[in-house]
Amino acid sequence: MHASASPRQLDLAAIQALAAADMAAVDALIRRRLASDVVLVNQIGEHIVAAGGKRLRPMLLLLAARSLGHGGPDAHQLAAVIEFIHTATLLHDDVVDESDLRRGRKTANALWGNAPSVLVGDFLYSRSFQLMVELDRIEVMRILADTTNSIAEGEVLQLLHVRNPDTDETAYLRVIERKTAVLFAAATRLGALLAGADTATQQRLHDYGINLGYAFQIADDVLDYSADESALGKHLGDDLAEGKATLPLIHAMAHSDAATRARLREIVENGDVEALPDVIAAIQAQGSLDYSRTRAHQYAQAAQRALDGLADNEALAALRGLAHYATARDH
Repeated sequence: MHASASPRQLDLAAIQALAAADMAAVDALIRRRLASDVVLVNQIGEHIVAAGGKRLRPMLLLLAARSLGHGGPDAHQLAAVIEFIHTATLLHDDVVDESDLRRGRKTANALWGNAPSVLVGDFLYSRSFQLMVELDRIEVMRILADTTNSIAEGEVLQLLHVRNPDTDETAYLRVIERKTAVLFAAATRLGALLAGADTATQQRLHDYGINLGYAFQIADDVLDYSADESALGKHLGDDLAEGKATLPLIHAMAHSDAATRARLREIVENGDVEALPDVIAAIQAQGSLDYSRTRAHQYAQAAQRALDGLADNEALAALRGLAHYATARDH
């Protein structure tokens, strides 16, 4: 390959087609292992699973393993573990954030209430650990134990920043790392581990995952101020209503004049979603969406660089494609 040629990357449709058979096996495993003799667990679990979404995290594990020549039942099982952990965090998140919409559908807490949602989230966490233990690999358990602990810390950290107008970019990135990026990194590292990759290659896949997680979440936070609401599947300005200062708003506050900054601080402290037009005006005046998009692109490029030097194949091209997709999507 010439030095000037850019590495191959697949588009989302090609990535989904490449992963389709594996993802169907993971979906079947998820539905099988979600089953409980407690009816409410099944109802809430089925509601979440049926909502689908992109299933990006389990797909990352499968593609990482496949890029290094590994596939099969253990990869399917760990991909299901990753999805159970992610789903548990969504159930808990929606309760903490008092959200009523996710992916365009009513949230579990809006339909069944907070207590059942939290408890079924706990069920999913513990079910993920049962699945993990069945594989009987201590290194797998260590990575996932550390990851779930980090996610829990990230949840608490985010709570500490609610309605806090002094949240800066560093604090914001620390929350993203623990709430989002560590699960991406666990997925891709575990794929490499299953493939029997050496420590350096596992680290590369970890670095890819962590940077992809940052890119993905920052791009998400941009969409909260810029997307078409029907495509987004949730309300525009949800982050503001929940008192979360994300990067576009953090950047606008840091660069606005004193009067505007004082107004923005007041809006954050009150979670005043009625003031969304004022916030969007300040964000646009400071070029904060472009700044945030640039930061997301920087992380996506770092994810791409982490894969440099690995043997080229369809699965690797898919991982590269996902790094591009992270910042190019509209929902």
